[in-house]
Amino acid sequence: MESLLIAIYFVALTILFGFGIHGIVLLHYYRKTRKQELPNLEDPTDWPIVTVQLPMFNELYVIERLIKSVCEIDYPKDRLEIQVLDDSIDETQALAKKLCDDYQKQGFDIAYIHRTDRTGYKAGALKEGLKIAKGEFVAIFDADFVPKKDFLKRTVPHFQDEKVGMVQTRWEHLNGDQSYLTKAQAIALDGHFVIEQQVRNKAGFFINFNGTAGIWRTSCIMDAGNWQADTLTEDFDLSYRAQLKGWKFMFLNDVTSPAELPADINALKTQQFRWTKGAVETALKLLPKVWKADITPKVKFECFIHLTSNIVFPFIILVALLNIPIVMIKNSTAGYDNIYSLMSIFVLASISTFLFYMYGQKAIHLDWRKRILLFPVFLAGSMGLAVNNTKAVLEALIGKKSEFTRTPKDGDKAPKTVIKKKYRQNKVTLLVAVELLLTLYFIVGIGYSIYHLEIAAIPFQILFLLGFGTVGFMSLRHAFGR
Repeated sequence: MESLLIAIYFVALTILFGFGIHGIVLLHYYRKTRKQELPNLEDPTDWPIVTVQLPMFNELYVIERLIKSVCEIDYPKDRLEIQVLDDSIDETQALAKKLCDDYQKQGFDIAYIHRTDRTGYKAGALKEGLKIAKGEFVAIFDADFVPKKDFLKRTVPHFQDEKVGMVQTRWEHLNGDQSYLTKAQAIALDGHFVIEQQVRNKAGFFINFNGTAGIWRTSCIMDAGNWQADTLTEDFDLSYRAQLKGWKFMFLNDVTSPAELPADINALKTQQFRWTKGAVETALKLLPKVWKADITPKVKFECFIHLTSNIVFPFIILVALLNIPIVMIKNSTAGYDNIYSLMSIFVLASISTFLFYMYGQKAIHLDWRKRILLFPVFLAGSMGLAVNNTKAVLEALIGKKSEFTRTPKDGDKAPKTVIKKKYRQNKVTLLVAVELLLTLYFIVGIGYSIYHLEIAAIPFQILFLLGFGTVGFMSLRHAFGR
């Protein structure tokens, strides 16, 4: 039994090590490509018609801010079409319709499009709007975004290359300094955009449209098979289908689009669940096509890592559960010293992850040294979300379908003292109990490790304790509106 547990633990650590050490690969390409500059492009002599799609569902507190910012975009008014794709079933309907009527009177080509059912969810709404869209290009913004005035004039010129099918901008954070929760999210997203997206794009690998703050060539969407709702990440899915068809994508690190981060742990769990499950669904759907595609082995390997990275979460749980039994075996059974020594190499994955996010902060923040001090908070939070995200992975692997659940947003209009239930994920699930039980588990484990002076095990046990404990207790706290 001891040998079996050690073998399972070793395999789980090896998988986590493989994905973790891949950060070094991306940093290699980052240093190799960071001096690459985008070509200086002249503005088109005739600006093309652009349709801006704004998909939303029950976005009462952010819709006014969104529509106002889109109407302030610096672009010829006769070349700009705006579609408010509203699937709402609450007061958002009346407010959205009134806003559209007001801006129509000001001369804007803005249409309010409401569906009586949510077939296909966001993908269905985008597809429905595309049927009547006038634009040669389609920009998309989720409800929590505040696009900058120069967004179109800094993205549209890149489509003068007829092979370019999509241009993605980097997300900024409206409330990145609001709390430790939003600060940890900012570190994660900065690493994704500054390192992953930028490096993969410059190195010639596939990247993904992030669902918002990007602009598509309409013919690219159609050529790739249009929006499809068989995964929860319709953006990831369409991105790969388009690039497999030969379309070129661009990521603009210096063009940013501000957005609101979830300030509620349960809202974040909802978002992470959807992203994780959708990514695994997309991997199952498209990996066979990637292996058969006429692309280099190097690109195929990077696609594999990109599509499957969320598979790590069940192995995080496995390592967490086995960590304490392994410490017990070490102190009760002889003969495994060589294996324990070999396991020490796995700490390199943690160093790789730290460097990955450090460079992500260093590239865009002058105070990056201060920000990266929160890396342990981010790492513990990632571990704490593993229960939530493991459920997402397992559901995707067994083919269980679930609806597209919106991420609640407060915006500038939400009451600060009264939290309405319909804008909060206030259901306490069994997963919270699991997180709290794991917290107790690691309190016992840390005590055992201290007693036996297993100093090397304690830092990781503390991270697990803080991760599961913080996520579990915040889930209860936020669920009841505190």
